[in-house]
Amino acid sequence: MILMIENVWTHYGRWSAVIIWVILYGLFLAFIPFYKKSQSKPASAYLAFVIAFALEMFGIPFSLYVVTWLFGFTLSEGVFWGHTLVKYIGFWGMYIGLLISLIGALLVIFGWKEIYRHYWSKEEGKGRLVKKGIYAYIRHPQYTGFLLITLGMLFEWVTIPLLIMYPMLCVLYYRLARREERDMEQEFGHEYMEYKRRTGMFLPIGKSKKQRNLVGE
Repeated sequence: MILMIENVWTHYGRWSAVIIWVILYGLFLAFIPFYKKSQSKPASAYLAFVIAFALEMFGIPFSLYVVTWLFGFTLSEGVFWGHTLVKYIGFWGMYIGLLISLIGALLVIFGWKEIYRHYWSKEEGKGRLVKKGIYAYIRHPQYTGFLLITLGMLFEWVTIPLLIMYPMLCVLYYRLARREERDMEQEFGHEYMEYKRRTGMFLPIGKSKKQRNLVGE
């Protein structure tokens, strides 16, 4: 037990790791087309989440200090400091968190790939509704990706700021998605309404092979 605590404390004070983590996870924002001002607030919230995570994982155990200052006792690892699920499933909690974040990262990248390949029509000189690839199943795969990336961080190293910020992040991306869908309905009309009926907003919904083929046309 003492050895485990000593290993956890070696996480802190590694400011180079803080910078590397923020840059690495911040790079996913480059896969979002910031053509609308409304996208800046969720993106800023995501970046703030990443910074808060990196600071408490590699910099200083802020949540632990707050609880100790307020209540006068130190929490065990897994309660606002250290690996979240280490007491229950060991480091598998960290591996699960990394897997969830990896899935989220792939959704962000695949979503960007489909937009880059299919949204802009050179022949028509205007935007097209993207319904292929991952968009045949989810209308907002990139937003799902960001929520999964940050959820994976919670599985790995949960803290007080992250517990406060994650619901806010979910609300921001939900409101952004709803706002964008209203814009898409105005731009693409019936085509988008049919697409919306056959797909999930953030998660894939069950549908027949015939329906998937119709969406991908």
